[in-house]
Amino acid sequence: MIRRQVAFVLLPQVHLLDLAGPAQAFSSADDLGWGYQLHFVGESARVPSAQGLGLEAATTWPDLGPSDLVLVPGFRARLLDDPGQVSTATLDRLRAHHAAGGRVGSICAGAEVLGRAGLLDGRRCTTHHGVQAQLAARHPAARVQRDVLYAEDDRVLTSAGIASGIDLALHLVATDHGPAAAAAVARDMVVYARRNGDAEQDSALLRHRNHLDDLVHRVQDEIDRRFAEPLPLAELAARAPASTRTLHRAFVAATGLTPLAYQRRIRVEHARAVLASGATVEAAAAAAGYDDARQFRRVWRAETGTAPGQAFARRPA
Repeated sequence: MIRRQVAFVLLPQVHLLDLAGPAQAFSSADDLGWGYQLHFVGESARVPSAQGLGLEAATTWPDLGPSDLVLVPGFRARLLDDPGQVSTATLDRLRAHHAAGGRVGSICAGAEVLGRAGLLDGRRCTTHHGVQAQLAARHPAARVQRDVLYAEDDRVLTSAGIASGIDLALHLVATDHGPAAAAAVARDMVVYARRNGDAEQDSALLRHRNHLDDLVHRVQDEIDRRFAEPLPLAELAARAPASTRTLHRAFVAATGLTPLAYQRRIRVEHARAVLASGATVEAAAAAAGYDDARQFRRVWRAETGTAPGQAFARRPA
């Protein structure tokens, strides 16, 4: 099993939940069989947290490849104007990792570090609502998005801060291994499910899991695992097990959707994550289980009211 590496960059006055939330998500994913190896690096071996707990960090970075992630948790906002908060060497490492095809990300005020590295210029990004105006003023070429949980643009990922770091981590698990993996990690962490970063509303994995029907949960688990495959109602009912009529009635009562409509929404959400990573519409269609990109476009428009990829089109800064 290939283990993707996740390197957390620990800066002085780091917020513990900015670090611990995504670290727990990737650690749980690794425990469940989706390989992640965590590293914690800093510019000194001892890093004070904003909450008073001292943290230990490696001062030597691991060897990272294009499939790996560097993540900068947030720190106290009053330190945003401190040019000594992060060294030129760390900024150079962030730039080099992204230039080599790797992913870089931030939680909360960590977006400031990506901005100083020049990685936000011309890209959609976000940060904690309390410092969005400061980020936009300091980095006018950045396209700061307000009222979203996280943003992704050309392998640069930013989140709004604190608990939204968990949402960003679950989004990455879903991108790497599919929505069933993200749902399994969310359940393991006892967070209800992942939330959508591109809008304020919750994702299908959250909106349609707010019920207590175990039969329907089992069928949703099956759809989440195999969302890209044809799943006839008779096959889902046999696995439940239940009659097709019983399953259909119970599923609609619990979720407000038919099993087919639920699968379609999961497919669209997975395609959204693929598009956000910079893939073509054709690649997103294939990843979501559609052989015909034209059919995928019709489904996307019916679900979202827009053309696929429209929300991710690059606009001049």
